[in-house]
Parts: sequence; structure tokens; C-alpha cells
Amino acid sequence: MNDDLRAHLAFFGELGVDGVRLEPEWRSRAERQAAIPSLVEAEEAVEAAAAPPAERMEAAIEPVRVFASETEALDALRVEIGPDCRLCKLHTLGRKQVVFGVGNPNADLMFVGEAPGADEDIQGEPFVGRAGQLLTKIIEAMGMKRSDVYIANVIKCRPPGNRNPEPDEVERCEPFLFRQIDIIKPKVVVALGKFAAQSLLRTTEPITRLRGREYKFRSAILMPTFHPAYLLRNPSSKREVWEDMKRVRAILTEHADT
Repeated sequence: MNDDLRAHLAFFGELGVDGVRLEPEWRSRAERQAAIPSLVEAEEAVEAAAAPPAERMEAAIEPVRVFASETEALDALRVEIGPDCRLCKLHTLGRKQVVFGVGNPNADLMFVGEAPGADEDIQGEPFVGRAGQLLTKIIEAMGMKRSDVYIANVIKCRPPGNRNPEPDEVERCEPFLFRQIDIIKPKVVVALGKFAAQSLLRTTEPITRLRGREYKFRSAILMPTFHPAYLLRNPSSKREVWEDMKRVRAILTEHADT
């Protein structure tokens, strides 16, 4: 047996090939090639198996994209969601468009509502109806402009009839909100109303018990308060919301240099 043949057989032995069929039907060149992997394929398989685990992982895992700014990261997230998101059933229930979010991508203060309403669904921007106009006045009373903060919702499509979002809708859409929060890194997140507060805090406590209290949420402080739409129906509660906003303003002042 010459050295080349010996090396060839040793190589296939390492691959687990322990014999060669001698029947006539196995003796043609074409059939042998069909039954036994080529030397190149075998060598590639051995090299892949012998590669260090880290190298195999690097080949299987896509590199993490690094963004130059929060604006660029938010724009990429907007593109990922797309103008006609179909991750939940709301795209079949009459919504006109995805309402992504609006405001300062470097905001220290972020407001989170429940879901877009009719006006928001038409204009593509959260809190632009009567409740949104009241929210703008609250922001201005805090000594800020609407463009200083960031405003978004738990879900980004309008539920039919302005009903509460359903659990499966929240499950599909809420991760996008979390990514917005992680990109912006606000110091304070204000949850507007019962649904937003309960969703973010994973609780069933009523908003009357949640509001006015501070909670750690991701890298921010979360402050639940009444929804502006509730204030339109119950103007007497504006004083409580203002107390909450004064506390938010104090927290922002305390963390101004962090």
C-alpha cells in the first residue's frame, strides 16, 4: 500500500468510514462518488468541526449594530417596525397607520400613554387630540416645551373604538416601547393613566393607588399619574396631577448632572 493510499484511508477512518463495499454495483466510479463525500467536502467538514467554539459562534451570530446617536437608533427602530406593521391583529381592525413616537431623542422626561386614538391614527403622532393639547399645557406649566420631552404609547396602533389594548397586542408591541426607553434613557418616565401604569408595572392596582408614588423602572424612575383624557372628564383631579408633575420636576433637578 503506497503512502498516499494509506493517508487517504486514515483520513476517512477519522471521519468514521470503516470499510469499502466490494459488490459490483459499488465498483463504478460514478456510484462511488455518489456514496462517498468528496475530499474537499470532507476536509471542509473536518475544519468546521475543529474550529474553536468561539469562532463557530462568531460565524453564527450577527454582529451587534452600533449607532452614532439616539436619533439614528430610533430611526432604525422605526424602519424595523415599518409603516404597516402586521405583528398583531390590529392591522386588520381598521387602524390607518403606525404611531411611532415623537420628541427629543435625548429627553430626560418621557410620557407613555395607552394607545393612539382617532386623531393620533390620522396624524401619525401621539397625543394630538384634546387630551394631547392638555398634556402640552401640563408640559409647558412645568417650564418645558413639548419638543423637550419624548411621547409614546404602550402600543403603536389604534384599537377599534378606542378599546383597551388586548394582552396579545401588548405582548407583540410592548418590546418596541422598551427599546425606545432604552435608547432615549430618560431620567423619568411618566405613565399616563391606569392602563399604561398597570402594563409597565405588571400590576392590577388601581391608578388611584399607583399615582404619586415612585418606582424604579429600567434605568429610570417611573411616576404614574392620571391620563389627560381623565382630567377632561374630572377637572378636579388636575391638582393631583400637578402635584405629581412638581415631583417629576424636582427629580429632574436632583438628577440634572447625572
